[in-house]
Amino acid sequence: MQWLTVILAVMNIAGFIMMGTDKKRARNQEWRIPETNLFGAAFLGGALGVLAGMKVFRHKTQHLSFRYGIPALLVFNIAVVYYMVSKLGM
Repeated sequence: MQWLTVILAVMNIAGFIMMGTDKKRARNQEWRIPETNLFGAAFLGGALGVLAGMKVFRHKTQHLSFRYGIPALLVFNIAVVYYMVSKLGM
């Protein structure tokens, strides 16, 4: 259980930082973080961090794929964690 908590914390922090970094790069017209990387971080357990980054940095909030995709991935993350904790005893 402890390793699962650490992995989720790291992924959520990474997702949050990625959203902030991408917003800063967008403002400065620099190289951007690919959207597939942002969705990848969300899929791997960091959906809450990406969603928080969307709200805090006001980034990607008009993109329908992010507006609906990230919350859907959050539900997926919750379901996976629930399954791992309840069924596998982690």
